[in-house]
Amino acid sequence: MTGQSTALVVGASRGLGFALAEEWLGRGWRVIATARGRSDQLETLANRFPDSLEIQPVDINEGSSVRALRERLSGRRVDVLFINAGIAREIEASPVSAHETDFLDMMLTNAFSPVRAVELLRDLVPAGGTIGIMSSELGSIANATGFWQLYASSKAALNMLMKGYAAKHPDDGHALLLVAPGWVRTEMGGGDASLSVAESIPRVVDMIEANRGLAGLRYVDRFNNPLPW
Repeated sequence: MTGQSTALVVGASRGLGFALAEEWLGRGWRVIATARGRSDQLETLANRFPDSLEIQPVDINEGSSVRALRERLSGRRVDVLFINAGIAREIEASPVSAHETDFLDMMLTNAFSPVRAVELLRDLVPAGGTIGIMSSELGSIANATGFWQLYASSKAALNMLMKGYAAKHPDDGHALLLVAPGWVRTEMGGGDASLSVAESIPRVVDMIEANRGLAGLRYVDRFNNPLPW
């Protein structure tokens, strides 16, 4: 369709990333959805939206893979770049009991890799466009109340890396959003979470729409409420 907006959702094979892709497609957007491997969910979604959904492979933890994605998308315009990457391991463990590699894996996937992807893909998004990353209220040092000590630390690192990124690119014109979707019932969030995907993701997309064209870094929840760092 003429004037169709495009969202690039990195990490869309399942969970909240898949729900974001589906929501934007339902709103008439074109979506480029990435997955590390084959995703039956995305293939089924592509059958529903054959003219609007494009599936691209990428492993966000491999810099060369993200660079290859950037080359394949060279010359394309992306109105919203959204990074959805996260793992939770040993969620009730402390630094005394956790294995170091699990913490390092969380830091890589939850913090380092998403911000590296932003750095590598940012030029696809013109000034006035939006770059968002899925964060968590647990990533707020000022307001964290949960006991997932190691996971929360990785999300706090994500938030700090994005603060540094925003300071390095003060005049690029992008809306930079760290989004806390709430505690959602997904594979990672678990069955005891307080929100369904349907209660979270449509409001997340509404919030992204509300911030389009508003340059600068914001840490917000799905209702567009600012959250303390």
